[in-house]
Amino acid sequence: MSDDDQEDTTIYKVVVNHEEQYSIWPEYKENPLGWKDEGKKGLKAECLAHIEEIWTDMRPLSLRKQMEASELQQT
Repeated sequence: MSDDDQEDTTIYKVVVNHEEQYSIWPEYKENPLGWKDEGKKGLKAECLAHIEEIWTDMRPLSLRKQMEASELQQT
């Protein structure tokens, strides 16, 4: 059996950066610079499902703010 055939039993955590972008990271590793724990931990599929549920606007926070400011200026 190859490594690809083995079930991934790694526990992941959902992490978020300053632009409110989400990712998963192995729980046993230190977070990458600029990323903090969001609060969800579990198997890969569980964490990805959580991200899909909560991350409904894929635009970075800075872009969302810029677009909101532009809309306010037009009114």
